[in-house]
Amino acid sequence: MAAAQEQFSDHSDGTEGTGGGDGDAVPPVFRLAVDALRVARLRPELEVEPSPPPRRLAPYAYALEATAVLDGQDLADGRLVLLHDPAGHEAWHGAFRLVTLVRAELEPEMAADPLLPEVCWSWLTGALQARGLSYAEASGTVTRAGSHYFGGLAERRPATQIEIRASWTPQEGRSGVPDTAAHLAAWGDLLCQVAGLPPSGPGGPAEGTAGVVSLPQRRGPHHP
Repeated sequence: MAAAQEQFSDHSDGTEGTGGGDGDAVPPVFRLAVDALRVARLRPELEVEPSPPPRRLAPYAYALEATAVLDGQDLADGRLVLLHDPAGHEAWHGAFRLVTLVRAELEPEMAADPLLPEVCWSWLTGALQARGLSYAEASGTVTRAGSHYFGGLAERRPATQIEIRASWTPQEGRSGVPDTAAHLAAWGDLLCQVAGLPPSGPGGPAEGTAGVVSLPQRRGPHHP
């Protein structure tokens, strides 16, 4: 799917930062934000693991990859990256930024809906709003791409993939740390919705999203 010269922890845990030297240079607010991501409780259909973060986007970064799985089938996957610039970033209007990629394969008839891009974008904003999260400077794209197979691949059915790329600035609390665990949970709700999974029951992660339109369950992401 698809920051840093120095790591403050093992690269395999998804964290990277410049910091100017050893791990003690990492801002405490970034450590707290990352710790909250690591202990966040998500829907059981989500399989989450840290991944190498992007470089050069910010002095500090932490990345996670997740897959929505049902009955052993991958229905959607995505990546969430937490960026931090202690000096603040003019375009972000804050010191933190969340960046995401979410994708799933759709049945062609579902992908033909002309309102699909608008609906998918509303899933992101709706997931954040359903959890009462404040955010700013949200931007992104919704892309759908179709594939038709020929020759030796002619037996494959046509496939259409939906892809959401987005970023937003989470509101920071009084301590200067955003509620990253809640933002991750909202992102998990988005991933499950793109996967076509039903909302969780009362009191569950997706409570409050009952009014949001869901697509029927579909095939998982396309892999060659």
